[in-house]
Amino acid sequence: MRPFLSYQFMAMRRPPEIPVEIPLANTPLADSPAWPEGARGEGDGNAALRDPLWRNLWHLSSTGQFSPIDRAEKFLADAAFDRGPWVAVALAAGIGAWFWLTGPGAWMAAIAGGVMLALAALALWKGEDARTHLRMACVTLGLVFALGVALVWTRSELVGAKPLERPVAELLDGRVLERIEQPAESRVRLVLATRDPDTGEPVRVRVNLPQEQDSPGIGEGAVVRLRARLIPPSPPILPGSYNFARTAWFEGYVATGSVVGEVEILEPAQSGSWLAALQRRLSAHVRGAVDGAPGTIAAAFASGDRGAISEADEIAMRDAGLTHLLSISGLHVSAVIAGAYFLAMKLLALWPWLTLRIRLPLAAAGIGAMAGIGYTLLTGAEVPTVRSCVGAVLVLGALALGREALSLRMVAIAAIFVLLLWPEALVGPSFQMSFAAVIAIVALHTSGPVRDFLAPREESRAAWLARRTAMLLVTGMVIEVALMPIVLFHFHRAGVYGALANVVAIPLVTFVSMPLIALALFLDTAGLGAPAWWLVGKSLDLLLGIARFTAVQPGAVKLMPQMTDATFALFLAGGLWLGLWRSKARLLGFVPVSIATLMLLTTPVPDILITGDGRQVGITGEGDGDSEQLLVLRESRSSFTGDSLKELAGTEGVPIPLESWPGAQCSRDFCVIGLERGGREWQLLMSHSGTWIEEDILSAACAEADIVISDRFMPRSCSPRWLKADRRMLRESGGLTINLADESWTSVAERQGEHGWWPN
Repeated sequence: MRPFLSYQFMAMRRPPEIPVEIPLANTPLADSPAWPEGARGEGDGNAALRDPLWRNLWHLSSTGQFSPIDRAEKFLADAAFDRGPWVAVALAAGIGAWFWLTGPGAWMAAIAGGVMLALAALALWKGEDARTHLRMACVTLGLVFALGVALVWTRSELVGAKPLERPVAELLDGRVLERIEQPAESRVRLVLATRDPDTGEPVRVRVNLPQEQDSPGIGEGAVVRLRARLIPPSPPILPGSYNFARTAWFEGYVATGSVVGEVEILEPAQSGSWLAALQRRLSAHVRGAVDGAPGTIAAAFASGDRGAISEADEIAMRDAGLTHLLSISGLHVSAVIAGAYFLAMKLLALWPWLTLRIRLPLAAAGIGAMAGIGYTLLTGAEVPTVRSCVGAVLVLGALALGREALSLRMVAIAAIFVLLLWPEALVGPSFQMSFAAVIAIVALHTSGPVRDFLAPREESRAAWLARRTAMLLVTGMVIEVALMPIVLFHFHRAGVYGALANVVAIPLVTFVSMPLIALALFLDTAGLGAPAWWLVGKSLDLLLGIARFTAVQPGAVKLMPQMTDATFALFLAGGLWLGLWRSKARLLGFVPVSIATLMLLTTPVPDILITGDGRQVGITGEGDGDSEQLLVLRESRSSFTGDSLKELAGTEGVPIPLESWPGAQCSRDFCVIGLERGGREWQLLMSHSGTWIEEDILSAACAEADIVISDRFMPRSCSPRWLKADRRMLRESGGLTINLADESWTSVAERQGEHGWWPN
């Protein structure tokens, strides 16, 4: 059996104490086959081996008498356990547990469990019986896990606002807290501080103002009077779809809606946010300098304002795997900071007096940090931007101090910083994708084979460039693989050719487009920026061309309708294990990843999709082979509802109304269809109108059906053979997905628990 610790390790460091009650072995140690070469000799290097406890432990190791706890201690020692990244994982696990668990009782139990784990470790392993790594891991991770649960619970109680109970149309007086311009949607979004129409309590609402009704006086700080239609923030319309109600809860919105009629300005904006005003002016300036779609992309890079990007361009970038370029994150912040650092180093080096008196890397790092912080604030300080800024500042500090810049501890500090301020960011795709990409990059580039591959050597310039290009391609592929489960879980679709597109797009944006934007803005101070803006437009035309070409290729988009929470958790656990361990132990992470992949591939597409209001029903699996169609009860006027149905059904085709499908029978009031699933035929009855129907006729129709679906209340005499999903049931369950083969269904409600954003 492999010795407990290497001879060299024991010679360097005093090992943890071993329980004195373990009896000494009778076999002479000198005769033990596991005794290392040279260990019997005298000398300083054998001091640890002459310790009687260590001699006994060595014998137990050779005879296979280790306990599981000793093996765990050995594993942590051999695997170079680094507490920093795992502290961030424990904090994230506590926050995630609060979202996953159902109510206060479970949350209190989770907190108590974390604290009890820490106390148990302190009580069990102390003094001579202390397992250094195990005790520290259990104490630290247990307490941090409990902190994560308590942190997000506290945050929810402080910022959450109970949503309106019903839709209303009210005349509101309110102060504008935030103004969000969205030229691509021909509207302006206003966040208002007003009062609840029913209780009179102070609340926040978000309303959409048509662009033609906008006025220069409607800015941050203005007091306005308007009539608005308000609705409670929408929960997921189907299991697995976007949960806007949760987002609105942490934003403090009790309702969203739209403005009806004119807006009366009671008090014009006086001194709003100068930073927001600067962001809007900068965005407008860039769009004025670069025409068309490239101008909207350039405005997003310069100011973080994505409101002018068209839906078609957003979709093309998404399907090409390039959406991350539109969100100000690590790529953009790093480019700004690196550019500022490089320029500062070159310009300061021209001043001999200064060069002789200060360390230029330290001064350049300070200038780069200020540039990064300013860019982060200017672009809205979103979670990915803040994370990137914190990480980049830490990298600058490491460079200035001569330390290793690229490390998982840096990523962990940035993650902890973000989670302490915005714990709810954990469940959003932005946070998950941002940190998954960075962890993948750091883990890849700090691994031994990659370090050896990129190590300096005597070679031609062409060979050096070829190795860097190959590494860029490998990095892009690793990032795509790391992000795939997250993208599929949240969006149910992913770009297959994203790695190839990013090989060209990332260098284009980093080394061409963004430097040209900075140069053009600088030249604009003297009115000389036109040539640079022309080059910006051409570079972004190329970026959009890459996106559009990639997005239309056959098989460019992979749809995966459903991923269960368990599957996603296994992907995350395996990915973190692969990324955070430094030894061969990291390869064990492929076990949960492989299991999750099998679970994902074997997860069936739901047969029936029912939205929470019961008005829209989707039926999958009809048709022949590759031409399977999505049938819908009604043609939806909402693009969001239609897209959600298609994504969860796993189809890109145009949905077919039931009344046009040969296998369905539809009248003005009801539709009936038979489905062959699980070796039997199922009869579905779906209401199609609100017309009053005689109860005896309706009851007879229900009795002939296995499933009844309706957006209205059905009488108690309506008793189908298996399921009645009427308005009464759907108000409690929310949207449903039904699998007929195993006669099961999943509801929105079962994933919400007693959290404040769900109307319990």
